[in-house]
Amino acid sequence: MRKTLALFSGLLGIAAFIPFLSVVAQVPTLPPIRIPSSPPQLPPQLPPQLPPPTQGVPLPGGEVQPQPVQPLKLVKLDLNCQPARGCIGWDEQLFWSKGKPGDRKALLTSIDYSLRYLNTPRAATVYQNFPVEGITLDRVRRSLVRFRQLVVSAKSPAQLQKAVKREFDFYKSIGNDGNGTVKFTAYYEPIYTASRTRSSQYKYPLYKPPVDLSQWAKPHPTRVQLEGENGLLGEKSPLRGSEMFWFRNRLDAYMVHIQGSAQLRLADGTKTSVGFAGATDYPWTSIGRALIKDGKLDPQNATMPALISHFRRVPKDMNVYLPKWERFVFFKETNGAPATGSIGVPVTAERSIATDKSLMPPGALALVNNAFPFPAPGGGMVRRQVSRFVLDQDTGSAIKGPGRVDYFMGTGEMAGNRAGVTGGNGQLYYLLLK
Repeated sequence: MRKTLALFSGLLGIAAFIPFLSVVAQVPTLPPIRIPSSPPQLPPQLPPQLPPPTQGVPLPGGEVQPQPVQPLKLVKLDLNCQPARGCIGWDEQLFWSKGKPGDRKALLTSIDYSLRYLNTPRAATVYQNFPVEGITLDRVRRSLVRFRQLVVSAKSPAQLQKAVKREFDFYKSIGNDGNGTVKFTAYYEPIYTASRTRSSQYKYPLYKPPVDLSQWAKPHPTRVQLEGENGLLGEKSPLRGSEMFWFRNRLDAYMVHIQGSAQLRLADGTKTSVGFAGATDYPWTSIGRALIKDGKLDPQNATMPALISHFRRVPKDMNVYLPKWERFVFFKETNGAPATGSIGVPVTAERSIATDKSLMPPGALALVNNAFPFPAPGGGMVRRQVSRFVLDQDTGSAIKGPGRVDYFMGTGEMAGNRAGVTGGNGQLYYLLLK
């Protein structure tokens, strides 16, 4: 969603938590996460993102010119893997049973969005010099068309799995270690309460971009210079007059900056939405890591509720830690439109991912293999290892390298609850017709 980073892992500096609660004063306590056979710390700390390894190319005179290794490698899968439901490509969510409908229609819609993008001049330009050998615009497009036909005709996960393995090549991401280890997080589109007018209750603004933003000299003004340490610079702000909406809580407005978009319930009873429209040029900074470093957040309990709880107990700390992320994000009103990915098409719940678009093929068909949290019958969440066919339709400022995937969970509270505990290591494959 051109998200500035739509994941709380970056905010905390760990792997699994993203902002998912709308109003700090209304934050509920999440029930305990039930994950059989897992360590008590959930999840492990993110390892440093490793750059892609390099290999040398001999030059005259004996010198060696380093060359980056391609981020994707063609691999051969075991076509006789058993049991089939435990193997790559078993996507039971398409054919859900036990009284629950599958999301086949959502996947088909997401495929159509990618095909729409792949038929644009923008896609033609991107793929003209795509760095991975064997991946071309025509092949990506044909692969989606054929996969769509298979999804429509398949009667079961086993039938689709078998057809895909027979007809498609699998390109595996080399991951963050060169061996295919990919760190997963998740993001979602929150729903917040806001107002079009400032009042004593609604006083923390979102801004539209200044008309001359592209002409601003660098370094750009920092967050503190634009909104003040307390977020209430108001009439003294260089952005005065560009306010769009006002929030009751400073952390709500800050979280919208992180997510890059949001659905809004307005004080007058109407609804609308906002989306990313630009930002100042600063890198991502983890306020969670800063809180842990300063001894204000227990690294063994570095969760969203813990961070929210800290800011509720010590609200003045928001003035210290929120400005550490200097990047400032601007928005446009999108009038209730769905969240849109970086390739310019809507993202689809559990069928869209965000990756580093300097390395990965935009709009392409992919398959993720990871443990995701699901609501448990008795409350809380339980993790289940799944394969999921997805479309690569988004990116994020902290989604860098071949070892990162951000998985779109959807819109609203449940999506946020699930996104907040998504993490761990998995695998990422891209599927192209043989």
